[in-house]
Parts: sequence; C-alpha cells; structure tokens
Amino acid sequence: MGRLILAASTGLLVLLSACAQEKSVDIASAINSSESTQTLRIAAAANLSDVLPSIIDAYRADNNLTESNIDVTYSSSGKLYAQIIAGAPYDIFLSANQEFPAKLAKEKEGSHSNEITHPPFTYAQGQLALYSVTKSLNELNIDSLADVFMNDATAKITIANPELAPYGASAKAFLESQNLYESLSKQKRIIQAENISQAFQYAHTASVDYGFVAHSQLIAIKAKPEQFITLPPESYPAILQDGIVLNDNSSALSFTDYLRSTAGQQHFLQAGYLSVQ
Repeated sequence: MGRLILAASTGLLVLLSACAQEKSVDIASAINSSESTQTLRIAAAANLSDVLPSIIDAYRADNNLTESNIDVTYSSSGKLYAQIIAGAPYDIFLSANQEFPAKLAKEKEGSHSNEITHPPFTYAQGQLALYSVTKSLNELNIDSLADVFMNDATAKITIANPELAPYGASAKAFLESQNLYESLSKQKRIIQAENISQAFQYAHTASVDYGFVAHSQLIAIKAKPEQFITLPPESYPAILQDGIVLNDNSSALSFTDYLRSTAGQQHFLQAGYLSVQ
C-alpha cells in the first residue's frame, strides 16, 4: 500500500511539474509574441513627414518586418517635447534640433528620466529654402532678398514658430542677419505658422507670397526651379537634427541604428538633407 501511495505521489509530482513547465513555456511564448507585435511609437518633427515613411518601408523590407507595427506622430519639436515631459508613451523622439533631445537626456524629474539610458544622436542636417508659387525666384539671391522684400510692401512671408520649430528659429535668425526681421514684424508681414508643415502649406496654397520651408519639402513635391532658392547653409544656424531613444527596447535601438546606417542616410540625402557622416 505504501509503495502504491508513493508511486501515485511521484506520478502526481511529475504531472504537476510537466504542467508547470508547459505553463512556463506558454507564458514565455506569450511574452515573446507580445514583444514581437508591440507597436514602436515614434515622435517625429514635422519636416520628416516626407522622408520618414520611405525609411520605415525600407527598414521593414531590409529586416523582414512586414508585420511590425510602427506608429509615427508628426508635430513641431517643441510640442512633442512637451508631450514627452507630460508622459506620452513614445519610444523614439526625432527632433528637428539638438536642444530638445539634450534637455530630455538631462531631465531629472521628468517621467522618462529613469528610462533614458542612451545619449542623443545626430541623424540629419536640414536645409532652409525660400519658396513661392506666386513670384518667380529665378533672379533672386540672398543679396537681393532685402530689396525684394522691402520694395514689395504688401508681400507676406511665413516662417514656422521660432519658439517651437527649429526651422522657424533658423529662418528668424536668417532674417535678423539681413536686418529684415524687425521691420517686417512691425509691418505685420510675417505670418507665423505652427510648424514647418503649416508654413509649407501657407506658401504652397498661395496664402502668403513667400515661405521659409524645408528644402526636403520641395524635393518631395518636385517644385520647379523658379519656385524656390535653397539658402546657403552658412547663412543661418545649422539645422542639426538629433534623436533620442526614450524606452530601452530592442526595436527602438534597431530602428535608430538603421537611421544612422549608410542605407538610412542615403534616404536623407535623396530627400534633400545634408550629410552628417
């Protein structure tokens, strides 16, 4: 009888052990499955809306990730920074400047301060352009820009909000270097857009006469040569665009590695950005 009880107990223990192992495997499988289908959330500066989709497509193809979920929110860098500080669950922040990622990296009291373990990185350098669909810019250059703006007293010029949008900050700095910003502001001829996408829309729909926009936006729409001039990079503060990984997970690290790779940088060059390598 004792042997029967021992045998039965041993059998029960083996069965329980097997069930526990099976449950352990099921849990691990569920976790791995959850990780593989987890959405990668990217907060991206508005100027990236023309180039980032193609980079994401190429990244998926190169890594056989056809079913991966990547969700991108485009807005001004300042607004995205504020959202992140408030606790928005982004995994990656791709800013249009270096200031906001640097502030996040140093943030001591923000909701993400304990999760940021990787330093900011530069992934692109933007170019500033002047765009118009109502004026021919064939003969225009930065030396004649002041005369054109001041002689056409009714012309409206749009720039992105300098407080929130790095392209707007560089546009303002350029106008200040040409001694134009103060006088144009006093005449209420500068129309401030929320971000660089809105600045482009104002100019593209002829709501204004001129718009300081991202050169990449003009490449994307294949703008005619007479519709824009690309400003010399030395004529305004460099638009170095930094990113930062907010949540230390494998998908975020893999994607940002791709952004900085030769393949990823080629997309930026083709889209009208300057090389950062």
